[in-house]
Amino acid sequence: MSLAEPVRQRIESMLAQHRVVLFMKGTRNAPSCGFSAATAGALNELLDDYVTVDVLADEEIRQGIKDFGNWPTIPQLYVNGELVGGADIVQGMAASGELHTLLGLPQPDRTPPEITISDAAAVQIRNALGDAEGMGLFLAIDARFQPQFQLREIQGSEIRAVANGIDVLFDPASAKRAKGAHIGWTETAQGEGLSIDLPAAPPKVHGLDVHALKRLLDEGRITVIDVRSADERKIAPFAGAEILDASSHERLVKLPKETPLAFLCHHGNSSARAAEHFREQGFRVVHNIVGGIEAWSSEIDAGVPHY
Repeated sequence: MSLAEPVRQRIESMLAQHRVVLFMKGTRNAPSCGFSAATAGALNELLDDYVTVDVLADEEIRQGIKDFGNWPTIPQLYVNGELVGGADIVQGMAASGELHTLLGLPQPDRTPPEITISDAAAVQIRNALGDAEGMGLFLAIDARFQPQFQLREIQGSEIRAVANGIDVLFDPASAKRAKGAHIGWTETAQGEGLSIDLPAAPPKVHGLDVHALKRLLDEGRITVIDVRSADERKIAPFAGAEILDASSHERLVKLPKETPLAFLCHHGNSSARAAEHFREQGFRVVHNIVGGIEAWSSEIDAGVPHY
């Protein structure tokens, strides 16, 4: 299919204006497919700022970028106007350090993490690897500290940690998150399998009652993020809160990761989901306000209307 000239000009303009451009499904902080999520995740490890183009929101670009670079799939990464490749290529370059070189960044730390493996887990892993010649046990840990064990072909650029006689392979970002990890074997009513404890993961979301919230606010030690709709906030405003919506999300996730956050909604349910999302983004002091604005109105400030 020939590329229409207006679409070509749009793409060339984007590439001329921005050094690093990722054409993907969804956005950097809300990818809409696993391949786009993996590619954006690799870039997020290295760059604070780069441009993403959501092809799902622009059908001309969705097809046009495939024709432009003669590359049939999405995502596609461009650096300095040149096509780098898709998800597998970008992840491979990130693991080997080639992506760091391309972006003019220092090479990644390749220090193997100190990990432990229980005897029961080691037995199961050896059994799984018994007939898998040339294959290795990989542990991938994404930015949300979600671990995934994979049995796949060894490429040679991996970071290798040894515990209980077992080799575990990592990419540089996963190796950093795996410091102090313990791999065990768990048996529950739902089944059995490998388990992993990650001490480097951000602490869990904590429930915060409104009395403790008031003390922290009085001391200036907490940032409240209101996740309610504009109509709800109009009925029962919470003074001084940050507003979480589509336009503010990108700014808020760039706050320093040690910023203490408390999430507010009507009763404490939707705010719990938002709090967990920010914990997964690496924030280390995250609270959910128990009872929401209703509890605040009932126990702290009767001037805030109920609804």
